Amino acid sequence: MDVITVKEMKDKGIDPEILFWVGCAGSFDDRAKKITKSFVNLLNKAGVSFAVLGTEESCTGDPAKRAGNEFLFQMQAVSNIQILNEYSFKKIVTTCPHCFNTLKNEYPELGGNYDVFHHTELLSQLISEGKIKVKKSDFNGKKITFHDPCYLGRANKIYEAPRKIIDSLKAELKEMKSCKEKGLCCGAGGAQMFKESEKGKKEVNIARTEEAIETKSKIIAAGCPFCNTMLTDGVKNKKMEKNISVLDVAELLDKST
Repeated sequence: MDVITVKEMKDKGIDPEILFWVGCAGSFDDRAKKITKSFVNLLNKAGVSFAVLGTEESCTGDPAKRAGNEFLFQMQAVSNIQILNEYSFKKIVTTCPHCFNTLKNEYPELGGNYDVFHHTELLSQLISEGKIKVKKSDFNGKKITFHDPCYLGRANKIYEAPRKIIDSLKAELKEMKSCKEKGLCCGAGGAQMFKESEKGKKEVNIARTEEAIETKSKIIAAGCPFCNTMLTDGVKNKKMEKNISVLDVAELLDKST
């Protein structure tokens, strides 16, 4: 995909409205790359001025911080802040709640003060403004359940934006018994994505997938690449991948515009 970098825009004397922070998952994970592409498609359809850091972007340091390595986190953060402060843009938007939470809530104390938004917030706004219009929803009347990512929902109180997007598809939203303020973690948060789980009776992602299955939805909508991975693994564990799809809200919207 032809996506311009913020450096290329600066060289042309242009400042983008949005800096799209792609994140490690969105850059390197094959599944998450599809989410990145769908979001870029939507930005292009809406005529939004945006750019990416490209090779200048590094990990926010979130996994290091959650794993207890504060020193490594601060090294990553300070390096990123130095690069970000070289450019001018109105806001940062990311498809990863982990990046979103770290950039929004933890960078300010290190000198990185930015207006940071999750992609569901921006997409919801673009729908309200009429810049993104649902033309042919393949999800009309279909049962969709939404999994609240921890760092989007309980950590930052963002519940309605992703649901507004699903509502725009004319789908039937079926809430899980643990949702919104009582949402259940998929099991990937706190750097758990990168380690083996402790011994116990049941994996958290399996318990969460079971809640999703109980809604009898054909689609589990997510707003986080980590959640997407954990829920997909849960669906595979239940041998229901032929019956249930796990898709990011950006992918759902991209397929409908």
